[in-house]
Amino acid sequence: MTILETAKKIINEGPICDNCMGRQFAKLSTGLTNVERGQAVKLALAMEGDFLFKEKGEDDVLKKLAPSSLFARKSLGVAGDDEKCWVCLGLYDNLYIWAERAIEAIRDIEYSTFLVGTKVSGLLAENEEILWSECGITHAEQFKTEMNREVGKLIAARNEKEVEFDKPDVLVTLDLSGEKVELQVRSLYIQGRYRKLVRGIPQTRWPCRTCGGKGCERCDFTGRQYPESVDEIIREEVVNMCDADDTTFHGAGREDIDALMLGSGRPFVVEALNPSIRSIDVAELEKKINSFANGKVEVEGLKIVGKEVIETLKTSQADKVYKLKVTFSEPVSKEKLISAINSLVGAEISQRTPQRVSHRRADLIRKRFVHDMQLLELTDEYAIIQVHCDGGLYVKELTSGDEERTQPSLTGILGIQAKVTELDVINVDI
Repeated sequence: MTILETAKKIINEGPICDNCMGRQFAKLSTGLTNVERGQAVKLALAMEGDFLFKEKGEDDVLKKLAPSSLFARKSLGVAGDDEKCWVCLGLYDNLYIWAERAIEAIRDIEYSTFLVGTKVSGLLAENEEILWSECGITHAEQFKTEMNREVGKLIAARNEKEVEFDKPDVLVTLDLSGEKVELQVRSLYIQGRYRKLVRGIPQTRWPCRTCGGKGCERCDFTGRQYPESVDEIIREEVVNMCDADDTTFHGAGREDIDALMLGSGRPFVVEALNPSIRSIDVAELEKKINSFANGKVEVEGLKIVGKEVIETLKTSQADKVYKLKVTFSEPVSKEKLISAINSLVGAEISQRTPQRVSHRRADLIRKRFVHDMQLLELTDEYAIIQVHCDGGLYVKELTSGDEERTQPSLTGILGIQAKVTELDVINVDI
């Protein structure tokens, strides 16, 4: 079937605008807009109609072009121009209205790139499917594709911003049935390192165990198991500076609540959700966070990064260095302790998931290595031991044995129960 034969079937379905006519042949040529294609097809039909009219008369023309065809009647001067396109329902006459709605919606958001998407109403989708089915159309462009492009052009011309298909700062969605514009603002990712200088603070927000975060008497109706976290301390100034809705915290592993995080700090990425401001001064943000933390947490090396950095943090098996304060159930000599420590250096440790975390971790046996282990100090009450090991090794259980769930262990080798009473993370090697 030729283009003109297809076009005759299309116009026989009812009044159709230039955009919708041209869109049915969008994949057959380049360098033209759908409006130009539609006008060209209609012009070709008008010329054919005029040719037939002059050659064979009015009656024969109407038979060949179909008596019910609006276009045939218009080409013969017997129809008005005020009939609405049945395919798009006149939507393409109001593209500027949707562009204005989008521009207003993103007016207070800082962005460099954007992309337009469209939620098509059920009626519009049905109209398009009927047209394709009835007319055997195989080279069309989807309605929403043209809508996205044409409204995007209007926004770009008005705001002097660039369309970005891969990672736009803002996704503008035109909800045609809801008569509204929805926004999805790309998160801003800020990487750095933190030190936790006091004990008793978890890394991330911890909902109350009793109410699950809803609020109850036990948590004083805060919904929290602990009143603050590293996550929330950092969050406060990020939300303020980025004018964000909230943040999500991504850390390279985590330390226990009762552990300090010292040395060069633990790498993290804080994700600012739905930020209105993107061009932030990270040096100033660093100062504000440290001031707000009031000596509990310190951050440094803040910089803007891409989302892919989170995957690196989550999947990297970074070596860790810990300093442990260890007590014993009975006195232990320095020689015996050093001998036990040395026997663990280079050893492969087999650890079944510790009892203290078994409620939230799969019950597995994990293999990890101790790279180095040194006795730093020994008194009558405790020993200070430094451990350099694979990431993911539970050093508390390396010390205690966890009722033989960890083998070998310091307790198992000594034959004396050992227990970590204080733990500091000295370095996270990423």
